[in-house]
Amino acid sequence: MTGATVGPGPEPGARSLVVGVGARRGVPGDEVFALIEAVLSGAGLSTADVVEVATVDARAGEPGIVAAAARLGVPVRPHPAAALAAVRVPHPSGAVAAAVGTPSVAEAAALIDADELVVPKTRAAGGSTGKDAGRSTGAKGAATCAVARRFSAAAGPSDVSAGKTSTSPVTGGPCPFTMAAMTPPTQNIESAGPDLRHHGDAEVRGENLTDLAVNVRTHTPPEWLRTRIAASIASLAAYPDGSSARAAVAERHGLPVERVLLTAGAAEAFVLIARALPARYPVVVHPQFTEPEAALRAAGHGVGRVLLRAENGFRLDPAAVPDEADLVVIGNPTNPTSVLHPAALLERLARPGRTLVVDEAFMDVVPGEREALCGRTDIPGLVVVRSLTKTWGLAGLRVGYVLAAPETVALLAEAQPLWPVSSPALAAAEACMEPRALVEAAEAADRITVDRAHLLAGLAEFSEVEAVEAARGPFVLVRLERAAEVRERLRLLGFAARRGDTFPGLGPQWLRLAVRDRATTNRFLQALDQAVQALPARSGR
Repeated sequence: MTGATVGPGPEPGARSLVVGVGARRGVPGDEVFALIEAVLSGAGLSTADVVEVATVDARAGEPGIVAAAARLGVPVRPHPAAALAAVRVPHPSGAVAAAVGTPSVAEAAALIDADELVVPKTRAAGGSTGKDAGRSTGAKGAATCAVARRFSAAAGPSDVSAGKTSTSPVTGGPCPFTMAAMTPPTQNIESAGPDLRHHGDAEVRGENLTDLAVNVRTHTPPEWLRTRIAASIASLAAYPDGSSARAAVAERHGLPVERVLLTAGAAEAFVLIARALPARYPVVVHPQFTEPEAALRAAGHGVGRVLLRAENGFRLDPAAVPDEADLVVIGNPTNPTSVLHPAALLERLARPGRTLVVDEAFMDVVPGEREALCGRTDIPGLVVVRSLTKTWGLAGLRVGYVLAAPETVALLAEAQPLWPVSSPALAAAEACMEPRALVEAAEAADRITVDRAHLLAGLAEFSEVEAVEAARGPFVLVRLERAAEVRERLRLLGFAARRGDTFPGLGPQWLRLAVRDRATTNRFLQALDQAVQALPARSGR
């Protein structure tokens, strides 16, 4: 994958990345290297551009860090804790400061000899795997890393300790304290790595392709819903009144109306959360729908990432989320992995003083909506975001809602413009809360479960394809070599698949496939077989 261009940067081919690493004693080299590789890949960066691994001098001889640097082919650069403590970092930790003398080893070590932070502190999501599984060094993940970029060879530790404020080619502000990952410019969201604004609709726009890239249910909206929406047009001369729709949503979830906020789709909800709710250290659990992070960055927040790993089935380890995170975003079931996290695990992310945002846009596709938190009022700081787009085919209408404590709803509402949801969208929301709509949604969820099993069974016939078997959403995430070439060949054969490399934590070998009916899936599987077989053999293989 080609990473996004950030400013003029170094000359092409020049090594420019400094990886800062913090680690507990005894951390395996495989774990450190896997974390570095995942962080770089998730940000659209290459291990070939790493110039050094930097850490505090007390850990510079740690075998795991030395081994990871050796695999990268770069040296380990040690820095005194006192020098690292003088570096301003976006995500300081009192616990780390007490343990090693600097508030953040990873971020400070990356920045001290570089110009701009590209990826903030990221913690390994879980312990070791494979032969080192029995030597896990801590439930929280034994390593953290951050990535910074140099724009010239002149910068050095002395520049930081002396308070040097050279101009950043990206932001035009002082370095190293004006950092792309801390206060990113809204017009350059790509500085976060992958294109966070790329979505599945871009794969099919203006093309006559069978759509496996967008997760909206086919043959929607149903006729009865179209009729209700059309009837609302007669009242367009009046300003929208959301009271009936809001009450319908509240009744559907058994909540007081004060806990409901209607929004122009889930995307608006994420923008409101980013702008209205206080957060010093927001963290997004990735791979994940990218709009929450894009909205946070556009609002001027630095965003930390916790990357769930394919080898662990993209399962959540609550201990991987930093204690200091005061706003945490996670999807359930998660887009694009389709993994459904147990509600009990999500509850462990909640604590006083923290906002826990759970994106349940696809929860109504899960039979019985098991693991849903939407009706809970006992979890501190819980904010649930829901969308009517996917099940009811309303992407063009823009309607969703937030479920949260009344004081949180009030803060979000203050940030909304007047009349944010149109009258047709309000009519649709009210209709989709009615008993017959809930029955139809439940039947659709059952059909999707059967159709997804059929897709997974067909994919299992391909030795070249590895699917995330724990899929519970209306889509499946698959990994295969040369996925970009396969995707282009599928387009030539009439099918659009969602590229995976724009999701932090994934790379160019991933594709997301929407679940469709059996006939469509069978045609797709035939096209996939042709696309895979048509790949030219690489030399030397």
